[in-house]
Amino acid sequence: MSESPFVAWQLIDSAFPTGAFAHSWGLEAAWHHGEIADADALARFVDGAVQGTAWAVVPLVNAAFISPERVPELDELANAFLTNDVANRASRQQGRTLLATAARVWPAAERERLIRQAAGPYRHLGPATGAVLRVLGVPLPTAQQIVLYGAARGVLSAAVRLGILGSYEAQRLQLACVPSLETQCRRCADLSEDDLAQVAPVQDLFQATHDRLYSRLFQS
Repeated sequence: MSESPFVAWQLIDSAFPTGAFAHSWGLEAAWHHGEIADADALARFVDGAVQGTAWAVVPLVNAAFISPERVPELDELANAFLTNDVANRASRQQGRTLLATAARVWPAAERERLIRQAAGPYRHLGPATGAVLRVLGVPLPTAQQIVLYGAARGVLSAAVRLGILGSYEAQRLQLACVPSLETQCRRCADLSEDDLAQVAPVQDLFQATHDRLYSRLFQS
């Protein structure tokens, strides 16, 4: 497919059903535990989510984009890397939803390539995203931007639905995230699966407690 920017816009549109809005990236658990006391704490959480995505997801996106034939191997690696059961489940759910949606939306030729190249044994989000966006003709730098932007937007969208802040405040905070997004895009541009790292361990621990919350709005 042609590298049209409209494809990228469609993929990041909230109307494109990837399942991401069912997840809070650990924010709901952190909020219930009293770690999100004000806007500054939320801003730090968003920054941590972006950094975590840059080092835990983008390396797999890069590797699958460059070598889609390695998706099954990279999918196994993602499953071993995600030792947090909640994060592991969320990654599998979002990866499978992305694949299913793309296979239903794009024409038959691309659908066949998606099924052949992007379907690993677990269908984790990182490898699936890299393979899908390659098939759809999205350039790798744009794919990296989509993944990082999605992390920031996902946390802030969850914050609005949890009542932590309002829509206008969330948009101001998202604008304030631009320098961090640009920095992480530069840092993760050439990362490979050998660079996988957990750089937000506290957030990972909070997310691991999600299933033990008395009441919850999100799946993770």
